[in-house]
Amino acid sequence: MSKLYFPRCTRVGSTALWDILSRRALVFLRILQFPQKIRGKMSDRGKQGDNVHDAAKKNILAEFQALFFAMRSLSSYPWHSFERALQRADSSQIFVELLERTCLHPVCQKKPPSAKYRRRFLTELIKRHEATASEPLDELYDALAVVLASEEQCVCYKSYFLPAGGAITLAENEATISEGTTGMVTWEAALYLAEWALGNPQAFQHRVVLELGSGMGLAGVAVCRSCHPKRYTFSDCHPGVLRRLRDNVKLNGLEDPGGPRVAVEELDWGAVADERLRDLRPDTVIAADVVYDPDVIDTLVSLLRRLLAIPVLTRPSDIYIASAVRNPDTYAYFRRQCGKVGLRHQVLTEPVARIFPYNRTSAIEMIRLHL
Repeated sequence: MSKLYFPRCTRVGSTALWDILSRRALVFLRILQFPQKIRGKMSDRGKQGDNVHDAAKKNILAEFQALFFAMRSLSSYPWHSFERALQRADSSQIFVELLERTCLHPVCQKKPPSAKYRRRFLTELIKRHEATASEPLDELYDALAVVLASEEQCVCYKSYFLPAGGAITLAENEATISEGTTGMVTWEAALYLAEWALGNPQAFQHRVVLELGSGMGLAGVAVCRSCHPKRYTFSDCHPGVLRRLRDNVKLNGLEDPGGPRVAVEELDWGAVADERLRDLRPDTVIAADVVYDPDVIDTLVSLLRRLLAIPVLTRPSDIYIASAVRNPDTYAYFRRQCGKVGLRHQVLTEPVARIFPYNRTSAIEMIRLHL
């Protein structure tokens, strides 16, 4: 047994001796504990790194899910981030989780994107899984076999997930422009308007809302599901668009009791009578992507002026219009015509939360019109 060494001292009292022993024992314990503490810190850092990687993987899978259900171009997917995630985890497990969030998700089982889109998506996943030099993944090939056995339909479904839970699902035509109308698909300004509405529910709460040119109904469904209007009227003028719009209203449960009163109306901007507008009596009017054809701008501006002239008992009426500015001259003409009939406009520049996937490089402007 090694002996403890004490300094030479003529007299070492009991208190002094205890102090020396205590200090040396403390040093000895610290020496013993030092490697343990280092290991503990390294373990904690490892756990923090795992948490960061798990969060990154979760975000990537959520982004893939949103892009898949909105049927966005495969080139818009964050493939580089996905490949980095594959290097840090079990690659086969990530592919399985991605399948569960996309092709095997309950929404896809009931209201899927087009078979053509799902086939391309799965083919791309298989190609990237093979690049990892892993064993073939049965789940990927099984999912592809199901898609290959299914028949292509003219109608497909796009779904947009809401922050509070649930999804908006819309039946759309695969062709960009079908039956001679642009109303059979969801355009970018409608997605922007829906995001703005979700961030500004007070603009719609307990209000009577009229939407012009509703198209497939995305913005209106978002408002009805999340902003609690008193009454909401979807409107359009094309018979085919109106049929699909009614289907989408029903598909998203807006006819169920407990929600706002909802109607789908045919509304010809140039032919609607003042009496009909007074019956609607909206105190909030919204529209998305209605400023694209110079030939209808004068008719649209005249209708907006008539709507703001309708007396509303509760509060002044507001008009909100979101526009993708594809032709600056056409949009400038619209704003000039608004000014000529006494409509003042305010450009709404506050940022909106990024909720839905779409091309954000487009110039989209949101304005509020008032007298």
